[in-house]
Amino acid sequence: MSKKINTETVNTAGCKVYNFIKHQKMFFIISAVLILFSIGITFTGVDIAIEFKGGTMITYSYAGDINANDAESKIEEIINSNVTIQQGDMFQSEKKKLSISFVSSEGFTAEKQTALTDELKNIYSDNEIELLDSTDVAASSGINFFVKCLVAVGFSAIVLIFYIAIRFKRMSGWSSGVCAVLALLHDVIITYGFFVLIGFQINSNFIAVVLTILGCSINNTIVIYDRIRENKKLMPVATIDDLVNTSISQSLSRSIRTAFTTVSTMIIISITAAVFGVTSILSFSIPITIGMTVGTYSSICLAPTLWVAFQSRKDKKQPKEA
Repeated sequence: MSKKINTETVNTAGCKVYNFIKHQKMFFIISAVLILFSIGITFTGVDIAIEFKGGTMITYSYAGDINANDAESKIEEIINSNVTIQQGDMFQSEKKKLSISFVSSEGFTAEKQTALTDELKNIYSDNEIELLDSTDVAASSGINFFVKCLVAVGFSAIVLIFYIAIRFKRMSGWSSGVCAVLALLHDVIITYGFFVLIGFQINSNFIAVVLTILGCSINNTIVIYDRIRENKKLMPVATIDDLVNTSISQSLSRSIRTAFTTVSTMIIISITAAVFGVTSILSFSIPITIGMTVGTYSSICLAPTLWVAFQSRKDKKQPKEA
């Protein structure tokens, strides 16, 4: 009788309950395939930015139009090194910006920089080329920066596990914390895979994307965990499968609306940036679109179902231990 009353209490919220736990194996297989794909694509080559591997970054302003491919080949001939070129608008001027980056373990001397600037002014004499900025980044500095980013993410993961373990004691806190962090790791790996697949550099934008995704994904997961904790009181005799299915279903519309708002905004930004040639923002907006989609999927389909699998395995072992 109590189970029927609790079920009716949940249904009064107007929630249609979907059976997510029934498809948990399919969710695990999809995630495993995407993770293996993301790890495997690393071996095809990863474009790591100068700030991580060391090198030189030079920025020029110019008027009119310069063909990026043409400029890239000419600069490579001048400095005898592979270069990466990015173009963009200068918001406080009618001129445009040309950013050149290349690996230079010995640094780029003032003489070489002057020679490059003079050559570009001769080649593009009608484009009013002017040097804006030049920076040498030591390889050791780049590695230290990358390591600090990894340490920050790792420390955040540990703090999250402790926070979730304390807040969700009624859900066997430690297991729920670990499952949430595993889902976050899943999001980061898959986002990284698509980042490399699309051809974006692993740079500071990638770190910003990862931190943004971690924040949004863990927020969605905690919302579902809150529902599970509340429903444990409302449905004391319900099975763990029914409890989690109901909790996910109650949070489903909220999670999808939040993700849709963010993803649609990022798509509009990406299209606008592509149309107006502001390509520098694409390495943030496109990965965020992918990461938010993956993060929403993991919050709904992975973290809660992982927790159910863990708890079910734990419950099966208890009689044997007794």
